[in-house]
Amino acid sequence: MKKDHKPAGPSQRMLRVGELVRHALAGLFARGDIEDEALAGAVVTVPEVRMTPDLKIANAYVMPLGGTHAEEIVAALNRHRKFIRGRVAPQIDLKYAPEIRFFVDDTFEEASRIDALLRSDRVKRDLDDDSDDSQED
Repeated sequence: MKKDHKPAGPSQRMLRVGELVRHALAGLFARGDIEDEALAGAVVTVPEVRMTPDLKIANAYVMPLGGTHAEEIVAALNRHRKFIRGRVAPQIDLKYAPEIRFFVDDTFEEASRIDALLRSDRVKRDLDDDSDDSQED
């Protein structure tokens, strides 16, 4: 019997390298080493970096503080990604430095959308109906 067991999520190595890249990027952004008008005075956070299984590409999800001008900042970071890769490579100690691609992190928006749905009157009404049914038993 042949088993095609593929891991459901990222491997430990992918997670570890992703965290190394995330910390290196956060330090680079904190120092303000990138000179660009779009990045001037912007505080950029890096909530997550996802690595491909071969560790050749790092997808970095970034969000400026306050969430304003996110698209402009991501565009500026993508313009300077070769410079950023050169600064990050010595810090992560890999055979090959991964190509870094920047994306806007929308997890906060998605979480607030879900929270708003859970707090809606329709959901509260459904939850109240369920609690009334359980008290009758």
